[in-house]
Amino acid sequence: MNIKKHIYPKYESDILIVGSGIAGLSLALRLSCTYKVIVLSKSVVKESATLYAQGGIAAVCDQKDHIDFHIQDTLVSGAGLCDYDAVSFVINNAHSSVTWLINNGVSFDIDFMNQEHKHYHLTQEGGHSHRRILHKADCTGREIENVLVNKALKDHNISICEHSKLIDLILSHEVNLLIPRRVIGAWIWNDNKKQIEIFFAKSIVLATGGASKVYKYTTNPDISTGDGIAIAWRAGCRVANLEFNQFHPTCLFYPKSKNFLLTESLRGEGAFLIRPDGSRFMQHIHDKAELAPRDIVTRAITEEIKRLNVECIYLNISHKPKKFIINHFPNIYNKLLKFGLDLTKHAIPVIPAAHYTCGGIMVNKKGRTDINGLYAIGEVSYTGLHGANRIASNSLLECLVYSQSAAEDLMKCLPKRNLINIIPDKKKRIINANNYELVYIKKQFEKIRLIMWNNVGIIRTKENLNYAKYELSLLEKTINQYYNNIDVSINLLDIRNLLQVANLIVQCALNRKESRGLHYIYDYPNLLSSALPTILLP
Repeated sequence: MNIKKHIYPKYESDILIVGSGIAGLSLALRLSCTYKVIVLSKSVVKESATLYAQGGIAAVCDQKDHIDFHIQDTLVSGAGLCDYDAVSFVINNAHSSVTWLINNGVSFDIDFMNQEHKHYHLTQEGGHSHRRILHKADCTGREIENVLVNKALKDHNISICEHSKLIDLILSHEVNLLIPRRVIGAWIWNDNKKQIEIFFAKSIVLATGGASKVYKYTTNPDISTGDGIAIAWRAGCRVANLEFNQFHPTCLFYPKSKNFLLTESLRGEGAFLIRPDGSRFMQHIHDKAELAPRDIVTRAITEEIKRLNVECIYLNISHKPKKFIINHFPNIYNKLLKFGLDLTKHAIPVIPAAHYTCGGIMVNKKGRTDINGLYAIGEVSYTGLHGANRIASNSLLECLVYSQSAAEDLMKCLPKRNLINIIPDKKKRIINANNYELVYIKKQFEKIRLIMWNNVGIIRTKENLNYAKYELSLLEKTINQYYNNIDVSINLLDIRNLLQVANLIVQCALNRKESRGLHYIYDYPNLLSSALPTILLP
């Protein structure tokens, strides 16, 4: 990055963690007993994809279930593209990860029929053969985020910087340090103070989440602009499998709602997907009906909407007892009432929406990237766990398992002191953006999302992918020119990263000459004989 000469505020820590969701905060809490940790939050500390996770965490907790069943379900949902070692690694560490959460104060629902034996209430979600989802009603993410945030705020070794956005990484070769290439710091935009700052650290961990905001319709918060993926790519990290962006089958379709997800647990507890005339259709498509893997359910809904020429289909659980519905889904029930929809009486209009990035920065089991000292954990990373389609409720689990393995590796390998704190000598000509330019940037942000939704969505064609590639390349020239010449802002940084990730998604999609899992393309409807990840080299 080009920065004009200036005396920038400088900060130092042992470990800099970028992201304040379950991955970043659980890592910070594991490390704070030994190290000084700074956690950067792009917005307020609680604002993360974790906060909006409704379903829960998948882990074998029932005697009728088995780790091998969980592994097999994950492999099947991943459509032959999961890395078996990664799947086994995560699922074998599921119980200890969940126990860590419980020991830190997270409260999961108890089965009201077995309270004296303290059996946790387990629900079932798409792709799972058994009930194995631990949850807190229908707002598990909120429970986890609140507990972790409160603990982190009280920890004297953890400093949290809100409204702080990562711009780019600082690498050792940029200051002519004669060591193997290593990350030594980061350029940060402090949006409160409207200034650039520099953070030096012995190691940096990216826990920035996914990139679903690249699509017009998404269940994710505004922060999900693919920052970590774009920044790691610019620094020289490989990325993989970005063509596999998961679209959640059931996002509320209602003009006054914004990105409101209707958890898969609804279907796990008996909700049906129905056409406008009230008839079901999933039982004719897959033997698990509404609990088929998400890619199958999403495509089925999309095809029904197209075939019937309607705006949405419907999710109906009104045949269940009212008390049961309200007890299990209080958050969804109350939210829908604000829109005049009663979950206990009405079929709820739904459409698919972008939900989860299954690819990302390539890492090993310790969370290490291609750059020394740089780690990536959570949705920002590609571990091999999800393959071509993520099974429900494995995502929070992955965050926990890799925060543990990264913490263990950092404790063994962290340098004893910061290597250097010299600022790279670079310049940037900066002029203030006028109102026209700011409006233009915002419009281009939405244009990218519309291009991706229309051309790189649930069902794709080679022609549409090439059209998206061409349109994005034109935008890239304009945005780069703006970035190099006008003042830094959150919107400009977001669109820069969003555009970078959009290009990477399209490139991955064009490279895959088959339909597998979440990537369905009319030009190549069949599977190839061998399943290989799509790896992009910087």
